[in-house]
Amino acid sequence: MTPVTVPAAASSSRLAHFWAGALPAAALALLLAGCDEPRAAQAPAQPPPPVAVTVVTLERKEIPITSVLPGRTAPLRVAEIRPQVGGLLRERLFTEGESVVAGQSLFQIDPAPFEAAVRRAEAALTRMEAAERVAQSTVNRLRTLARSQVVSEQNLENAETTLRQAQADLVSLRAALETARIDLNYTRVASPISGRTGRSTVTPGALVTANQPTALVTVAQLDPILVDLTQPSAALLQQRRDVESGALRRPSADRATARLILEDGSEYPHPGEVQFSEVIVDQGTGSVTMRAVFPNPNQLLLPGMFIRARVEEGVTDRALLVPQRAVLRTPRGEPMAFVVNAEGVVESRVLRANRAFGNDWMVTAGLNPGDRVVVEGLQRIRPGTRVRATERGAAAS
Repeated sequence: MTPVTVPAAASSSRLAHFWAGALPAAALALLLAGCDEPRAAQAPAQPPPPVAVTVVTLERKEIPITSVLPGRTAPLRVAEIRPQVGGLLRERLFTEGESVVAGQSLFQIDPAPFEAAVRRAEAALTRMEAAERVAQSTVNRLRTLARSQVVSEQNLENAETTLRQAQADLVSLRAALETARIDLNYTRVASPISGRTGRSTVTPGALVTANQPTALVTVAQLDPILVDLTQPSAALLQQRRDVESGALRRPSADRATARLILEDGSEYPHPGEVQFSEVIVDQGTGSVTMRAVFPNPNQLLLPGMFIRARVEEGVTDRALLVPQRAVLRTPRGEPMAFVVNAEGVVESRVLRANRAFGNDWMVTAGLNPGDRVVVEGLQRIRPGTRVRATERGAAAS
């Protein structure tokens, strides 16, 4: 057989193909050998640096506890002026809307018929007084004659009976005269209280009757003025529990100071005092009515105005105030805050906070004095995060 000669160029090509396949295999073998090295030879991972946050350390403070309650104003006293005798209204003696004093005459009813009734009663009384004197003289004379047995005992008894009848009639006529004089005084319709008058429902020339259903005018006493406030019964129960437990101190169990917030948002300058609260809960609203008294020297407050009152419930020395920006919400809507523990790790606390004081919440459960609450850097932390805490205000000082 004739040997085949391979050209040099073909030999070089085959050698190149050999090394092209051998080099990747060698690289793969080296890579696998590297994976078999012990993991201890790898460098350890470094923990993340602590997150910088600002905290505030809580401490108990003594603060007044107040509640803002809605209410309406009401006059201290109201008098609906009605005539007590009937007749023709002659004149009105006041200007509508002005202030009057107790006993001031407001209307004048024609007094002529009542003056005549007084004169008749006086005449009847005078006649009966004369008859009583005659009967008394007759009895005195018959008593003397009866002792001498000139007249019978029956005649004396008849004279004494006539005297007693005259005396009884005399008492009745004196009462009738007093009634006539009272009716004459009632022709001047006076105000029983001091206050401010409203609109008059009659004009001179009108015919009025005694104790008519329509009032001639209404007088309302506006200084001082009453404010009826409504408080939920649940809040009242909680307040009493706080007083009994000592969490709330009150200077007086029955009295409390209050300040008014008017409809335009301004504060009424004169403080008032809560006098009492109802003993019956309104079944429709579940609230209790409280009555407060406020001075009203300039009569700025008028009956029927809607107002809000800030009532001082007492003073507590167990208050923990947390800035509002430090209080977040859980997915269930509960208030919570982040607290830095002694190891510098963040913890989450669910709070009970139902009162606001300016820019703070008063926390009654969930936090303790000395806790460090995070107020800045909340976006960069979560429970378990290690932090570097700085007290608020420390850098500024």
